[in-house]
Amino acid sequence: MDKKIISTGAVFGMLAIILGAFGAHALKKVLSIEELATFETGVKYQMYHALFLLFIGLATELSQKTKKTIYYLVVFGVLFFSGSIYLLATNGHFISFDFKVIGFITPIGGLLLILAWGVLLVNFLKKK
Repeated sequence: MDKKIISTGAVFGMLAIILGAFGAHALKKVLSIEELATFETGVKYQMYHALFLLFIGLATELSQKTKKTIYYLVVFGVLFFSGSIYLLATNGHFISFDFKVIGFITPIGGLLLILAWGVLLVNFLKKK
């Protein structure tokens, strides 16, 4: 499981750098300042959680069950939170589909990310 967690963290990190560069260069010409700032928020949270996954994968104090729980919360949290932000920030610029209909997914993703951190906190508070 540790290899999977660290690999996913590395992939999320690489994609965050790629998307950040894409936003800073290619999207800068297309998006408004507000849309670009929204896109960058998705990139930041994706990178924060890529690093979080690396930490979780390397942590020796956590059980495999706890790591697995955190892993799935983070993966789905990033996909829902950052993924929906990317789509909402670029809404109407590349695809005619109105991504505002999936806007409710963003706070669900945020909640999953908060829960992942909460699982880590509770696990450490339980330790003697």
